[in-house]
Amino acid sequence: MVKEKTFLGHPKALFTLSATEMWERFNYYGMRALLIVFLTGNLASGGFGMDTDSALIIYGIFTSLVYITPILGGILADKFLGQRKTIYIGALTMAIGQVLLAYSAIVSGHNIGLKENVFYMGLGILIFGNGFFKPNISTLVGELYDANDQRRDGAFTIFYMGINVGAMLGPFVTGWLVENDLFGKWQYGFFAAALGMIIGFLWFYLSRSELGTAGMPPKYKGQKSKLTAKDNIDVLVYVVAIVVMVVGGVLLGKLVPATTRNVFVYGVLILGALYLLQDIIRNTKGKTEWSRVGVILVLVVFNIVFWSGYEQAGGLFNLFARDNLDRTIGGWTIPTAWFQMVSAISIVVFAPVFSVLWVRLDAVKLNPNTPLKFAWGIVLLSLGFVVMAYANDLTQKGSVLINPMWLITVFVIHTWGELCLSPIGLSMITKLSPVKIVSTMMGVWMGSIAAGNLFASQMKAISHSIGASLGREVPVFWFIAIETAFAAVILFLISPWLKKMMKGLK
Repeated sequence: MVKEKTFLGHPKALFTLSATEMWERFNYYGMRALLIVFLTGNLASGGFGMDTDSALIIYGIFTSLVYITPILGGILADKFLGQRKTIYIGALTMAIGQVLLAYSAIVSGHNIGLKENVFYMGLGILIFGNGFFKPNISTLVGELYDANDQRRDGAFTIFYMGINVGAMLGPFVTGWLVENDLFGKWQYGFFAAALGMIIGFLWFYLSRSELGTAGMPPKYKGQKSKLTAKDNIDVLVYVVAIVVMVVGGVLLGKLVPATTRNVFVYGVLILGALYLLQDIIRNTKGKTEWSRVGVILVLVVFNIVFWSGYEQAGGLFNLFARDNLDRTIGGWTIPTAWFQMVSAISIVVFAPVFSVLWVRLDAVKLNPNTPLKFAWGIVLLSLGFVVMAYANDLTQKGSVLINPMWLITVFVIHTWGELCLSPIGLSMITKLSPVKIVSTMMGVWMGSIAAGNLFASQMKAISHSIGASLGREVPVFWFIAIETAFAAVILFLISPWLKKMMKGLK
């Protein structure tokens, strides 16, 4: 346990981890804000000239896989590497991936084969790098506190605020670099994202002494606080191995029939799920641990429901901003990507409010338990989609441009929902999981967000399918509003049962 305190009553290491995560999110969200417009941009500008549907498929697969690979990163950290080494590996790998994306923008459209290969290599390396980094930085935050420490939820809210400072700055900087007259090229945005990740790596490395023994490889059993030269070599070996594996996979993948590739992918997913299941079974002992793991697995389902709606932000909402908002102010047009900053700005503004709110409610014994916070988060998600559905009706099927405040209002309401659910979910994993598989369970949690992202990319198709079977149109935003409201009601009804299963933890 790190005992050093800072002015907010939290270990100083919390703010080191928050700053590191801020730069990693700068890297990720800066790139994500460009991805769809980059893929649909014309070849002459450095883009790929894809149609919108094809670009959204790639976007959906990418945003799903960045939450599946944390399962691998969590297992490797728990069993062999420790959180520190996996964070180093992830940071360096992601920086390399961003550089490759920048290079794919530089390659001429006349050499489309090379351009596509470099792009998919960069995207794949980013996916693996994120998997090594993401679950383990969150797990380190949990290691700073005892399971019953009432500061945990507040700490994760502070950590979550750091995440969203990066999520705000990333699209602002990369979007400006791509669309301004001085630079105006895609590669500058991706290079900026790479630089942000390098800064995050250096910040974490130079502040490593604040962590004490937290995050060290399990072989040291809490007896060492510094990595050895061999540990550092291991980091470089893993980085090189990931790059070689992805590059080889992209080059060889084109030589393999599609059916074979699909069988391989599904086989890997099934084997991964079976390994995960046996790991949980083998390391969960006694009725209390199993009861708490059960709570996690139930809330995983509702987490999928939440993110299947919330992640419309980068998909349907992004297209809505481009096509249906009056973005002109004088002679200047607001870049579409800048609307992606609204959620992050809202979290920076409201995260301290929610952090104080939970403490005040706890003082008067009115603090909702974790399942109830989840339920309120989904209620707010549903409410946001009611507003969005009404705004969409005002556009008269795209013939009328409406005030941007409609979309901004939706983003703010959804942010309130996210603050009821996402930081609380991170805190829940660290306090309900058996000690030996905390990172693994964090990987499971990230996997549920992956499933939510995948469902998010399919919600429009699902609503169309339902509409076809009913013989009438089912507007996607109204469909999501109703579906999430139904999920919230179910969660309210079962929350007393889930509270009892938590066995005394809040």
